Amino acid sequence: MGAYILRRLLFMVPTLFGIMTINFLIIQAAPGGPVERTIAVIQGFGTDATERVSGSGMGENLDAVQNNELNSKYRGAQGLDPELIAELERMYGFDKPMHERYLQMIGQYMRFDFGESFYRDQRVVDLVKEKMPVSISLGLWTTLLVYLVSIPLGIAKAVRDGSRFDIWTSGLVIVGYAIPSFLFAILLIVVFAGGHYLDWFPLRGLTSSNWDQLSIFGKIVDYFWHLALPVTAMLVGGFAGLTLLTKNSFLDEINKLYVTTARAKGLSEKRVLYGHVFRNAMLIVIAGFPGAFVDIFFTGALLTEIIFSLDGLGLLGYEAAIGRDYPVMFATLYFFTLLGLLMQLIGDLTYTLVDRRIDFESREV
Repeated sequence: MGAYILRRLLFMVPTLFGIMTINFLIIQAAPGGPVERTIAVIQGFGTDATERVSGSGMGENLDAVQNNELNSKYRGAQGLDPELIAELERMYGFDKPMHERYLQMIGQYMRFDFGESFYRDQRVVDLVKEKMPVSISLGLWTTLLVYLVSIPLGIAKAVRDGSRFDIWTSGLVIVGYAIPSFLFAILLIVVFAGGHYLDWFPLRGLTSSNWDQLSIFGKIVDYFWHLALPVTAMLVGGFAGLTLLTKNSFLDEINKLYVTTARAKGLSEKRVLYGHVFRNAMLIVIAGFPGAFVDIFFTGALLTEIIFSLDGLGLLGYEAAIGRDYPVMFATLYFFTLLGLLMQLIGDLTYTLVDRRIDFESREV
């Protein structure tokens, strides 16, 4: 197993940088980069970029804006001094050819140096560290609760297929599947966070303002008090699909011939279910774990972070994409790609824990 893990880890390197390369080329070809964004600000849509350019010694070029009409490769740059455009390119690193920028980025990422944000005046690593606790809290607890609820519920529905329990729980599952998590989040706020009815839970943040003054037990209670509503909102949207997948997987295994044979040999129903059916039925559930975890960790958490004012990696990546903050964009992409690859490896290793007959050591990657 050690050799297999080593091969998989080595295989992650070209996979990771292949994904980074494809996304680098796509983003470079997309219109509306940071230079164009700053040009739009200079043309009168804001002041932040103008102040930053002026601070770098290019303030005198702004006076020449109306006196120069030129054709530029940047949209909206007509009328700007070419020296100002050149300074903007140097500021954002676009004065170098694309292949040099790519090699520089790869070299930095190999050293886990993600550079500095274009607009936040912070190192990207510091930004990621700052947002990490929110994303880990939402992703970890939601994934854990989704699996703790969905797997037992799916097994119970499969064993009682067609019963009243199965019918009623199917109705609840369908309702949970049909309601988007962000709508359920709004409902929770209206009912439980001071919207119109109860005011039991806080509306924003991961901890209270007096966090430092609380005892250890008080900090734990405060932490889960703040997580209760956002995790519940994400849980309702996430458990439905996994519950139905677990039920269908168990039903498929229960109807196979080996289960009939095991029952004919006099094995108890519990032994048949958990000694034979479980390890076979769970393989398809485990196969979906990496994708489910990354989806909950990033995609599913974005709207939840916005609604509950939780500043996590999902919101950071979204704002970076909208604002063309390339260092932050590529850093979050790098992080989630690496996380997804590691989750796939963990999922494969979990196969061997569920079914000892599976041996990846004898297979090629």
